[in-house]
Amino acid sequence: MLARGATIGLLGGGQLGRMLAEAAARLGFHVIVLDPNADCPAARFCDRHIVAGYDDSAALDELAERCDVATFEFENIDLGALEYLSGRIPVHPDAWALRVTQDRLTEKTFLRETGIDTAPFRAVDGARQLEMALADIDGGGAILKTRRFGYDGKGQIRFGHGADDPAPEEAMARIGGAPSILEGFVDFACEISVVVTRGRDGTVHEFEPARNDHEGGILARSTVPCGLDSIIMADAMEKTRALATRLRYVGTLALEFFVMDDGTLIANEIAPRVHNSGHWTEAACSVSQFEQHIRAIAGWPLAESYRHSDCVMTNLIGDAIDDLPQWARDGAVRVNDYGKAETRAGRKMGHVVRLVPR
Repeated sequence: MLARGATIGLLGGGQLGRMLAEAAARLGFHVIVLDPNADCPAARFCDRHIVAGYDDSAALDELAERCDVATFEFENIDLGALEYLSGRIPVHPDAWALRVTQDRLTEKTFLRETGIDTAPFRAVDGARQLEMALADIDGGGAILKTRRFGYDGKGQIRFGHGADDPAPEEAMARIGGAPSILEGFVDFACEISVVVTRGRDGTVHEFEPARNDHEGGILARSTVPCGLDSIIMADAMEKTRALATRLRYVGTLALEFFVMDDGTLIANEIAPRVHNSGHWTEAACSVSQFEQHIRAIAGWPLAESYRHSDCVMTNLIGDAIDDLPQWARDGAVRVNDYGKAETRAGRKMGHVVRLVPR
């Protein structure tokens, strides 16, 4: 168990890193961030910022020398760098958990082995394999995704059995011939996600599911309560607990589900980190997903967090950040500007949470 005043190393200084650094500071820890962007959102909220690439061995050595434990804020960290750092200090979650979740094919296979259903999928390494996979996955369409590094709809090509569908050769060219996975479309009623934290001692705490709405492939809103039957919610939470346990995970993760018309659940994606759909916990719960993550990696006991408000979390994407002063007029809304210097279309610039006391 880390003592008060210990130092946590954080790979990644984006908005998730910033909120993790804030949570760590409230618990009495110091934070050192490693991020190549000198003006990253977490830079103003940490004790020290090492400006270097994630695979810079000298920077990793410095992080190891100055920190008692390390973690990361996003899953596209170089696996070799994480393994290198793990040889020096404890890293949570560990490299094995990242290895499983960093590759969509490995992830989907792991989910099925855990007893959690997924959409039909096939590995694709070239145009001929894509052609066979499209013929094999029969249904209302499919989506081709790179196995690694895609997020918020990036690195994806949709096939809807229409005239606009690209030929297999063209589709593979669009994604640079990268190893990919073809997933069948799922005709679902809604999407939910469950955020859980697992401590070093194996204790698991989950937050209730949030209902997610997307626009342009990017999460737009998360609503709690999600409006589903308690049996469906319990099933989603149990599956997510089972996933965290089988991964031997330490820290916070999220599992996204498609909810079918009959209430059955199809897993969509694992996020091995604190998650956008869990931002509501910072405003509507006694203890947030960020604090639970810090507690877990520090070896502290997890809190029995409770939700004191219903809420809707809305992402401020691109120019929507300019509306922040208007949101702030409402005392029932908690605002969060990530402090990103450049506004770009499709970029998450902040979020707001509207609260309604229970």
